[in-house]
Amino acid sequence: MTDTTPMTHTPHIEATVVRSAEGPYIGQISVDGSITTIEGRTEDGVRRDIIRAVAGVAQRLERPVRLIARDSLGTQEVRVSPDGYTEALTPVEPVTTALDFDAIVGIGGAHNPGHAPVGDDDTVTQPAGRAAAVPDLEYLFQSPSEQAAPAPTAPAAPPAPAVPAAPRPAADQPAHRIAPPPAAPEPATREPRVPAPAGPKPAAESAAPAVPAQPADTEHLPTLDDFMAQRPAAPTAPAELGWQGLVRRVSFGLISPAPGEPELKRRDDIAAVQRTFAGPRTIVVINPKGGAHKTTATMMLAATFGEHRGGYTLAWDNNETRGTLGWRARPAAHHRTAVSLLDDLHRFSDSGTSRIGDLDDYVRAQGSAQFDVLASDEDPNATELIDGDAFDRLHHTLQRFYRLIVVDTGNNMRAPNWVRAVEAADQLVIVTTVREDTAASAAWLVDGLREKGLEGKVDHAVTVLSATTDAPDPQLARRLRGHFGSLTRAVLEVPYDPALVDGGAISYPLLSRATREAWLKVAATVAEGL
Repeated sequence: MTDTTPMTHTPHIEATVVRSAEGPYIGQISVDGSITTIEGRTEDGVRRDIIRAVAGVAQRLERPVRLIARDSLGTQEVRVSPDGYTEALTPVEPVTTALDFDAIVGIGGAHNPGHAPVGDDDTVTQPAGRAAAVPDLEYLFQSPSEQAAPAPTAPAAPPAPAVPAAPRPAADQPAHRIAPPPAAPEPATREPRVPAPAGPKPAAESAAPAVPAQPADTEHLPTLDDFMAQRPAAPTAPAELGWQGLVRRVSFGLISPAPGEPELKRRDDIAAVQRTFAGPRTIVVINPKGGAHKTTATMMLAATFGEHRGGYTLAWDNNETRGTLGWRARPAAHHRTAVSLLDDLHRFSDSGTSRIGDLDDYVRAQGSAQFDVLASDEDPNATELIDGDAFDRLHHTLQRFYRLIVVDTGNNMRAPNWVRAVEAADQLVIVTTVREDTAASAAWLVDGLREKGLEGKVDHAVTVLSATTDAPDPQLARRLRGHFGSLTRAVLEVPYDPALVDGGAISYPLLSRATREAWLKVAATVAEGL
C-alpha cells in the first residue's frame, strides 16, 4: 500500500533534453539518481512533459521543488511549483559544447546509476511522432519497506483486472514508469495490447500480439497537438465598448451585438501584453537628453504591464546618481533606494530563504497599478555611484523576483551602468518628444549604438513619439516616423496628457482614455519583441 503522506526530504532533480541521431528528442529525468526517459517530436514538447512530471513531485510534496534543466539553450536552475509555474533561480548558462546524446541517454545502461532496472520498461516508451508519456514518480512516496520489497513473480497467465480498462488504439503502448529499486531481479513483463476497435490488424500483430510491430509510417499518426488544434475557437465575449456595448447595456443583454473592430484590436493588444515569456525579461528606456519623457514612458509601461499581467513587474531607476522615477511614483513608508538594496544585497544571496516580500523594504508598491518602483539615490550628500558591476549584481538578483523589469536610464550614455543596461536589454525603447532637440538626441543615440556594433538591438527596438502639446508639429512628426521607421522595428505615438506633464506623482485614474489606449498599444508592441 502506498503511503500518501508528503515526502519530508528534498529530492535532487535534474533533467536533460537532447536530440537523438534518429531525429526525435529525448528527455531524461533524474530524481535522487533514479532515471526515466521521455521521447517527443519537438524539444518544447519534451520540456513541457518534464515540467508536468516535476510538478507532480511538487504536488505530492505540497511545496515547490528545484530542477536543474539542460537543453540546447543552456543550463538553468528553476523552481517548479505544484501548479506547474516555473521561476528562474539562475540565469541561463549557454552551452559551450554540444550535449552528447550517447553519454546522456546511455549505451548499455550508462544512463542508469543502479536505481532503476534496465530493460524494456526503462527505455524510451514512445515512438517518434507520438505524444510523450509523462513519467509516474509515485515510487518516491512509497514507504521504505515497500521500496525494498521484492516484486512478486508474475503468474503464467495474467489475471483479469478487477475493473476492465478502456480499450486503447492499437498504436498505443503502456505508459512509462520509474520503478522503485527492487531487492531481487524482476522478470520483464509487458502489458498485452488491447486490439484496436476497428480496422484490420497488421500481420505481425496477429502473429505476435505480446510484442506488436510498429506501423511502418508514424509521421502521419495524429498527436495530442493535432487533437488540440482541432478544438473550436472560444466564443467571443460580449461587446463592452462602443455603441455595441452601449446597446447591450441599455437592453440588459437582450440585444448583444458583436464587438466592433476597435474593441477586437484592443483585446488582441491585451492578449499580447499577457503573453507568456520564457523567463524574466528586461525593457530599457533610453534617450541621452533630459526631458525626453523617459521616466514617464517607464512608469506608463510598468503600469500597463502591471495592470494587465497582475504584478511581478518592476520599474527601476538606473541613474548613476539621482533620477526622478521615485518622485513620480506613489510614496512608500521608507526612503530606501537602489543604493540601499545594493548595500544589503547579501540578504538575498540565498535564493532558498529570500522572498519577494523581503524587497518591500526597498521598493515602492504602486497600488492598483500592480507594479513596484526601485528609486535611484535621493541623498544629496551621497558620493556612491551605481557602476556597471553594481548594475549586474542588482539585475541578477531582481530577475529572481520579477518577471518583467522596465529600466529608466540616465543621460550619460558613456556611464558604465548605462552601457550594462543596454547590453542586458531584451527590448530597447527609444523615447523622444516631438521636438527637434530631443529627436536629434535620439537620432544621435541610434547612430552611436550602431557604431558600437549594437545594430541588432536597434533594429529590434521600438520608438515612441510623445506629444508635448495638444497640437504637435505634424511635419516634424512625419519626419520622425520616416527616420525612425527605417531604423527600428516600430514607431508609435502617444498623445499629450496634462496629467503627465506637471512632474509630480502620476495619478492613473486621471489619465485620459486615449492615453491609456495609446500606451496599451505601445506595451503590446514591446511585448511582441520579448
